[in-house]
Amino acid sequence: MPALPLDEAGKYVAGAYVVFVALLLIYVAIMAVRIDRMRQELSELADLAEKKARSTQHAAGRSQVEAEEAAREVVG
Repeated sequence: MPALPLDEAGKYVAGAYVVFVALLLIYVAIMAVRIDRMRQELSELADLAEKKARSTQHAAGRSQVEAEEAAREVVG
């Protein structure tokens, strides 16, 4: 004989499924928030890296121009 009659056990099984689905939805929501936050941080890092690359290229271009001007002064 089962511990609970089958007509009463159905309520507990349904309750267990509801709790499981609720926990699963909470987990998915937490992961979505973390992924969104990570995406924002990666976007900020990409912007910073792009700005640094532009400033480095600009500085390198300026150095090259200064070197060419110095070479012209020596030659001229």
